[in-house]
Amino acid sequence: MRPEILNPLFAEVTALKGVGPALSKPMERLGMARVVDVAFHLPTGYIDRLERDELMQADVGQVVAIPLTAVNYRFGGSARAPARVQAVDALGNHVTLVFFGGNSGWAKKLLPLNEKRWVSGRLDQYGQELQIVHPEVSEEAEGGGREAVYPCSEGITSKRIAAMAAQAIERAPELPEWIEPSLRDRNQWPGWRDALVRIHADPADAKARERLAYDEVFANQLALLLVRGEARSKRGRALAGDGRLRDALKLPYAPTGAQTRTVREIEGDMAQSRPMLRLLQGDVGSGKTLVALMALLIAAEAGAQGALLAPTEILARQHFENLSRMFAGIDVRIAILTGRDKGRARESTLMGVASGEIDILIGTHAIFQEGVAYRDLGLVVVDEQHRFGVAERMMLQAKAQVPPHLLVMTATPIPRTLQLASHGEMDVSRLDEMPPGREPIQTTVIAEDKIDAVIEGLGRHLAAGKQAYWVCPLVEESEKSDLQAAEDRAVKLRARFGEKVGLVHGRMKGPEKDAVMARFAAGETGVLVATTVIEVGVDVPNATLIVIEHADRFGLAQLHQLRGRVGRGGGQSHCILLRGERLNETSRARLGLMRDTTDGFVIAERDLELRGAGELLGTRQSGDQTFRLATPESLASLIVAANADARLLEDQDRGLKSARGEAARVALYLFERDAAVGLLRSG
Repeated sequence: MRPEILNPLFAEVTALKGVGPALSKPMERLGMARVVDVAFHLPTGYIDRLERDELMQADVGQVVAIPLTAVNYRFGGSARAPARVQAVDALGNHVTLVFFGGNSGWAKKLLPLNEKRWVSGRLDQYGQELQIVHPEVSEEAEGGGREAVYPCSEGITSKRIAAMAAQAIERAPELPEWIEPSLRDRNQWPGWRDALVRIHADPADAKARERLAYDEVFANQLALLLVRGEARSKRGRALAGDGRLRDALKLPYAPTGAQTRTVREIEGDMAQSRPMLRLLQGDVGSGKTLVALMALLIAAEAGAQGALLAPTEILARQHFENLSRMFAGIDVRIAILTGRDKGRARESTLMGVASGEIDILIGTHAIFQEGVAYRDLGLVVVDEQHRFGVAERMMLQAKAQVPPHLLVMTATPIPRTLQLASHGEMDVSRLDEMPPGREPIQTTVIAEDKIDAVIEGLGRHLAAGKQAYWVCPLVEESEKSDLQAAEDRAVKLRARFGEKVGLVHGRMKGPEKDAVMARFAAGETGVLVATTVIEVGVDVPNATLIVIEHADRFGLAQLHQLRGRVGRGGGQSHCILLRGERLNETSRARLGLMRDTTDGFVIAERDLELRGAGELLGTRQSGDQTFRLATPESLASLIVAANADARLLEDQDRGLKSARGEAARVALYLFERDAAVGLLRSG
């Protein structure tokens, strides 16, 4: 239960004075549903306002606060013309106050003629006259000084948010200190409440901002360590395979050294009664699927069932087809279950899983829904972890009689900083070696005005009997726009190549999508035009060219993942990145890196620098809470210290019973990592 001391912060936002239904809606749009959300809605900048009695040329370009008197109105003839109010200071110096949008009635109400008002805004020079555009106007004197600027939404101003934040801070209690004292002293951090007061008063206060960021990162790390501790404390089931199924597997190639090492690590984990919690990091094409297959066979050899959870139906079916092919002639029963499976086929699969007749179940989230009962689930493999939340992972684990072993595979490498922040409770294996014979994909960046030459090249590629992907741009406005772009490109390519062109997108129904993919895999179509639904799970060795339109609109990790759709057979593969005319520095750096390297670990670290942890974590898991107070930069600089501090506390006070431990419990509730407190009680 949440400590009572935090109740004032977790009250609804309507508990704040002046927040009624009209204001609560725009506040909710900004994620401010409770008082604590307002307190943690930190200012992103500030305005230094100069208090003046008279207008001065030297203040042009500065924000001023000054008493003025309106002396004349100049309103345009049309309803949309700007409303201009001529005003003077105490010495008779003139300034024009401009209101765009043509609301003359509002301007008259704000600034009645010959009445003094306090006006605030940026003083600019326009031709020969001074002007202030969209000034703030008040009947009471407003002084100068530093004013915090908050992220806003339609219907609520920064000033209004500042007033709400002041009320939220008043409700914030003094909390016990959870930071290790020497660490706090060394960094010269203020106390928690003091930091909150200081950052809202002065957004440039680096120590206050850093303290609050550290608190959030510390709570995150402590929660992950408690999850790990709880998993380690539970008795699972030792699964020792005898090798008979793995020995019967006829592989067309020898595993890499990295694959062999990783399988050995997994085998060692699964042989323990303590449940495995392992993260498998591997680059695109490094052979994660073979490692997962070996882990599933170990479970089957030990008489237990395995489940392989995939984020999309395309990927689930790809895994099912690959594993079915590799298991041919081996005594392993494998099945697939997705949301699309209905009727007798579904019932038959469910009965097979419940009776233990099925050894390995592959599927989407459908494999852990109500109604799916396993006879003896011993291993859960989660593919493309960034698509799944921790909650979904826990639901699947709950399907077992005792906690199952867990192997999580990432789509692309995760930078160490984010690995600690998002998977800090796990042991890590790295596949840092590519299978022999794989040539690096050649990547070329080409301006979009050369698209005709690219299409000519595509024609030569198809004439040589090869296949290609054409990925359409990520259009920000809506999914419909993505679809429109893909359909338009398919029409243009069909005009040139006829029925050789297929189209796949996220809005297609499952069977329709499968039919298009099957035709492409069978070589019946030569070009697959797609939105990013092919980002994961598509494996056609004869496809050796991928063209990505508007590549500058994609993140590095996504570009790298898309590029990994080719280079899966023998011979040289190519990736063409079509770029727009105007590139910002980030896009230029991103495309340059894609051209220069195919190393996913290098790309992951650089992506963190270019995009930041907040964005990467935000896209990684829909089910997990991201960081609100820790910026990408502060996360990178604070996570190692926070991890060490959390480990120290957990080692010294596993039950969080000491004074500092009790304070840390408060931090877990404050930053809403309180699920971990429940683990303390049950562990």
